Amino acid sequence: MIFLANDNSCKDTRRYEQPSITVDNAVQMRGVTKIFGSVIANDKVDLDIRHGEILSLLGENGSGKTTLMNMLSGIYFPDEGEVYVEGEPVTIRSPKDAIDLGIGMVHQHFKLVDVLTATENIILGLKEPGRLNLKKAAEKIRAICDKYGFVVEPEKKVYDMSVSEKQTVEIVKVLYRGANILVLDEPTAVLTPQETEKLFDVIRNMKEDGKSIIIITHKLHEVMAISDRVAVLRKGEHVADVDTVETNPQELTDMMVGHAVRLNINRPEPKNRVKRLEIRDLSVNNVYGLRAVDKANFDVYGGEILGIAGISGCGQKELLEAIAGLQSTEEGSSVRYYPEDTDEFKELVGMNPLDIKKAGIGFSFVPEDRLGMGLVGSVGMVDNMMLRSYRDGHSIFTDHKAPKKLAEAVKEQLEVVTPSINTPVRSLSGGNVQKVLVGREIAANPKVLMTAYAVRGLDINTSYTIYNLLTEQKMKGVAVIYVGEDLDVLLELCDRILVLCGGKVNGILDARTATKEQVGLLMTNLQEKEENAQ
Repeated sequence: MIFLANDNSCKDTRRYEQPSITVDNAVQMRGVTKIFGSVIANDKVDLDIRHGEILSLLGENGSGKTTLMNMLSGIYFPDEGEVYVEGEPVTIRSPKDAIDLGIGMVHQHFKLVDVLTATENIILGLKEPGRLNLKKAAEKIRAICDKYGFVVEPEKKVYDMSVSEKQTVEIVKVLYRGANILVLDEPTAVLTPQETEKLFDVIRNMKEDGKSIIIITHKLHEVMAISDRVAVLRKGEHVADVDTVETNPQELTDMMVGHAVRLNINRPEPKNRVKRLEIRDLSVNNVYGLRAVDKANFDVYGGEILGIAGISGCGQKELLEAIAGLQSTEEGSSVRYYPEDTDEFKELVGMNPLDIKKAGIGFSFVPEDRLGMGLVGSVGMVDNMMLRSYRDGHSIFTDHKAPKKLAEAVKEQLEVVTPSINTPVRSLSGGNVQKVLVGREIAANPKVLMTAYAVRGLDINTSYTIYNLLTEQKMKGVAVIYVGEDLDVLLELCDRILVLCGGKVNGILDARTATKEQVGLLMTNLQEKEENAQ
C-alpha cells in the first residue's frame, strides 16, 4: 500500500506516460487549464478516456473534477490546452458541440421539465426534419431501453416519477442524441442499493456496447465495484491513474488527499442516553397540499445519532422542517422537547424557529437547500456566521469580531477553499458551501442537531471530518438526527436508523445489527404495521 506523506509527493509512481494522440482512445485531453479569477481549477491536465471502459474520476472538493468534465461537455471553455476526439482535434464551445461529437453529460441535479412526459423531455430542443412525431420518438426510446436494460414509460409525466426514473430519463436523453461518451456526475447519490445495482447493470451493458462512461463519485466502494480505471485529481492536477484491480479504497483516498487518511468511522456506544424529543402522530403536507409525512411516531435521544433513510422525496425534508418549526403541521401532531434534568416538556408544534430560540431550546439545523434556506449566497462567511448571533448583542451595533473568528475557525478546520472569508458563498463550490453551513451549525453548541444530507457533495476526507464532528456532538449528549443517502455510512455512523417509505415510518432498526439489504427493502416496500424499536 502506498501512503503519500505530503503534497510534495503529488505524482503517483504508477501514473502512466501519456501516449501520443491516437484513435485508440475515444477522448484525449492535453494540457487543459481553467482559471477562475485567482483560483486555478484545472492545471495542465492530461487525461485519456478509452473506448468501452468505465473510468472513475476522483478528487476532493475543489480538485477540478466537475470543471474538467464541464469543459468536455461544452459548459466551460478551456483557457489553455487541446481536446481530441477519435484522434482529431476538436473545439467544444457549447453542449451542442459536445453532443454533435458524441459526448453527453448527466448532471447530479436533473435538467427536466416536471410537467412534460419522458418522451417530451428527451426530444426537447431537438431539430428534426418534418413534423414532430411523438409516437415515433417513443418507439426509439423503447428500443434504447430494450437494448441496455432501462425501464422508462415514455408517456409518464416527470412529476410522477421516482428519482431513479428521472435519472434514467436523463441518461436515455443523451443516448437518444447519439452519445457514445457519457459523463455521469454522482449518479448514485439518491439511489437505494437495489436501484444502484440496476444502474450498474445498465452501465455495464453500455460498456459492452462500446460506450465510454466517466463516473464522478465520492463512494469508493462503488468505484471498486463498477470502474475499470481510476483517475485522481488533486488541487487541479491529475496526480494518479491506476487500474481499479491494482488499488484499494485506502490507497485511493491517500492519493486524493496527499497523505494517509483513516477510513474508519468511530462509533462509540451511547452514554447517558436521555429522551430529548418525542414525536407523536406528526403529519405534514407538502407545498402541493399532498401528505408528505403521515402520523410519524418516534423518539430522539440525547447521546445518540438517529439516522433517517429513505428514497429522496419520501418526507425527510418535511419531517425535519416540521420539527424545526419551519413547516406547519396537521391537527393532532405533537413534537415534545424534554429539557435536561426534568420530566417536564415543551410542546414545539405551533412554534416558529424564533419562538424556539427564545424559549431557550438549542436547535441547530443543516437543511437540504444550502443556499435557499441555510445561507445567504450574496454575502461572505463572516456575515453568514452572524445570521445566528446578530440578535444576541445588547448594542445597536452588530458584533463582527465573534463571527469573524468563527468564520476563520471553520475555514481552517474544514479546509474551506475560498479566496477570502468575505467572498460571497454563492461563488464557492457546492462542497465548500456545505462546509460553511455545517461548521456554523455545529459551532452553536446545540442540544438537538438535525442534518439533511450533511456530506452531500463533500470529498471523502471532509466527509470523515463531519462524521467525527457528529460523533463528538453525540458524546457531548447532543441528540443528533442524520438524514443520509449512503446506507453504508448510515450503518457505520448511526445508533438507530428510522426508515421512511411514502411518508410513513416503515421501521426503526438497530444500526449495529441491520443490513443494507434490510434498510433498502424498508425504503421501497411499505409494511402494514410500523415496527418501532425505541
